[in-house]
Amino acid sequence: MSRTAFLARFREAGILFFLLAVAALTGLKTPRFFTAENFRNILLDIPLLVVVAMGMTLIIISRNIDLSVGSILGLSAILVGMAFRNHPGLPIAVAMGMGAGIGLILGAINGLLVARIRIPAIIATLATLSIYRGLVFIVSDGKQIDGKDLPDTLLALSQPSPVGIPAIVLLALLVALVTHLFLRMQRAGRDIYAAGSNPAAARLRGVPVDRTLFLVFTLTGGLSGLAGVMYASRFGFVNPGQTGTGFELSVIAAVVIGGANVFGGSGSVPGALLGCLLLGVVNNALTITGLSATWQLAVYGAIILAAASADSLIRSGLREGA
Repeated sequence: MSRTAFLARFREAGILFFLLAVAALTGLKTPRFFTAENFRNILLDIPLLVVVAMGMTLIIISRNIDLSVGSILGLSAILVGMAFRNHPGLPIAVAMGMGAGIGLILGAINGLLVARIRIPAIIATLATLSIYRGLVFIVSDGKQIDGKDLPDTLLALSQPSPVGIPAIVLLALLVALVTHLFLRMQRAGRDIYAAGSNPAAARLRGVPVDRTLFLVFTLTGGLSGLAGVMYASRFGFVNPGQTGTGFELSVIAAVVIGGANVFGGSGSVPGALLGCLLLGVVNNALTITGLSATWQLAVYGAIILAAASADSLIRSGLREGA
């Protein structure tokens, strides 16, 4: 086993251990944590995070960051919600395609700014975060999409399906599987690792770095747009001031906790999934134990620092042992 693979497995085992520890401690303090209803709540809170985290995994592996994913989610959700309000018979498949399409366009704009105009990703997406969020209020005129505007078929996606698992959970798992196969089996996926590890060397080897960066930002936008439709299904409303606000922090936290290196070149779908699950459990634990919601941001920040510190220490130990 290579050192990189060993580090990934070690990190994933550590996340799993911490996750079980949080669950056990929360269950001892609040027994209803282990009820079927609470597990269902955790299960329903994670799919949105998973879908966007798959895109953010690609972004971070490529040595970049995307701060606009929450705003893309919000804009997609409000536009699709307005489409349902104006066209009640709109098929769910069309709405899903519409949400993803909106996200692809917005993500492509990010990709052009980073790959073509060569604006640093953190600056470009910080700007589009504000622009896209402003558009949410402009197109909606600040008005919320209520549950009565959304069809029952959309809301049903967050209810137990014939196999017992809500459709949005199955959709999130499908997105994760496709992302994993893309990274491991497709040349474009391997190009993302090469571009993130050493962009200059990748160009010398013939890797289309600019095209790769454009691809990852576009795909991430599409996944964020799809998550916007899932948001409307999960919560039954779309509020222009709340939907997707601050969501980028949770997504980045999940991917970094899952072992993606912020300096690029490494990261995995299984690690990101564990990171999403950990944050879902932590968020639920904070809620069910009655702690203030303001603790969530502090805990997320602390977990990110702990994960980054552990990663740095492990890598230093591996280099010294070489």
